[in-house]
Amino acid sequence: MTDQALPKGMIRATGTTGTHEGYMPGFGNDFETEALPGALPQGQNSPQKVEYGLYAEQLSGTAFTAPRGQNERTWCYRIRPSVKHTGRFEKIDVPYWKSAPNIDPDVISLGQYRWDPVPHTDEELTWITGMRTVTTAGDVNTQVGMASHIYLVTKSMEDEYFFSADSELLVVPQEGRLRFCTELGIIDLEPKEIAILPRGLVYRVELLDGPARGFVCENYGQKFDLPGRGPIGANCLANPRDFKCPVAAFEDRDAKSRVVIKWCGQFHETFIDHSPLDVVAWHGNYCAYKYDLRTYSPVGAILFDHPDPSIFTVLTAPSGQEGTANIDFVLFRERWMVAEHTFRPPWYHKNIMSELMGNIYGIYDAKPQGFVPGGMSLHNMMLPHGPDRNAFEHASNEPMEPVYQADTMQFMFETRFPQMLTEFAAKEAPLQDDYIDCWDSIEKKFDGKPGIK
Repeated sequence: MTDQALPKGMIRATGTTGTHEGYMPGFGNDFETEALPGALPQGQNSPQKVEYGLYAEQLSGTAFTAPRGQNERTWCYRIRPSVKHTGRFEKIDVPYWKSAPNIDPDVISLGQYRWDPVPHTDEELTWITGMRTVTTAGDVNTQVGMASHIYLVTKSMEDEYFFSADSELLVVPQEGRLRFCTELGIIDLEPKEIAILPRGLVYRVELLDGPARGFVCENYGQKFDLPGRGPIGANCLANPRDFKCPVAAFEDRDAKSRVVIKWCGQFHETFIDHSPLDVVAWHGNYCAYKYDLRTYSPVGAILFDHPDPSIFTVLTAPSGQEGTANIDFVLFRERWMVAEHTFRPPWYHKNIMSELMGNIYGIYDAKPQGFVPGGMSLHNMMLPHGPDRNAFEHASNEPMEPVYQADTMQFMFETRFPQMLTEFAAKEAPLQDDYIDCWDSIEKKFDGKPGIK
């Protein structure tokens, strides 16, 4: 209703950004937002002239002819078009950030690996210089596969901006708080939250509370989406309303600025005389998000047996083979364990998928020793893994009573491709050389005689 009084007794919300100030709720929505009144054109995308002297520009996240429902684009109304945000490019070296294919002949990726947390340093590290690649998979040039990274940030980016033409980034903080000042708005991020930064989006990363450390999944392929729920139905797992997209925010600031671009695995820099974060208004469905992992609603067995870990999928990035993901992002958080006459922790298995796990906080039930917060493990495709002896014996003999798995949050970057270790992961990161020994004490119980052993 416009220019009319509301019906008697009706109360209307005064804000339009949802219940979290500065954010709009929903995953895959078509959003609209403006930082100045009237900046967003109505009824068309590209008027002959835009209010405030702004330029209309489309950011496409998919090919123009992608099917409806998959087609993603955002119309931006900005102070300068993006062609003014780059000049001549110069190649630069970012030595610890690697892209696939990155196969080091002196590194053996075949094995079960685990690392202690990568330690903080007194060195000044920004989002770019503090990135440490652990594994790569696939091929960045053909846009399949992924890379996993640890980030260490001790310094804000100042008059410096970044975007990746190669990938979208899934950011999983473990310590410290970061602010992502993006073209489409501001995302503040802390541990127990994640952010999704789409391919091509320009942003600056500021340190709010540090030092900061966390994990990054760099997705070369099709973008992350919510998994299908199948017979679960319409609710639980990650609910769309819990994803938050930032409202429009812009800078109109003249200052010499450095823009770093990742393109086909190489890094380049260019210099401009202003901030590129100049989108005053925008509408569309190609945008950045944050998500609070504490809102993830797990489901599981309530009578017997252990479901596959796919039941814990938060986000999935499809591959060309249906049901086999380019990447699954899986979360193991607090939950009740109630299954009767059942071995409750993850069972022993070999998998066509390659699994890199990280610990945000707490104890993982299959590895109560050695897998510490900030640490990682890697179990590559078709390599067996599962509980150590202590975990096996405890789970085999514990009373079959409901148990609350408290104070725990781990995740998994799972991909259909083998994950290849970088030189950093093999030689510099704090690798636990004795991890493989955790299964040595598993004993043979079989004696050819019937009965439970």
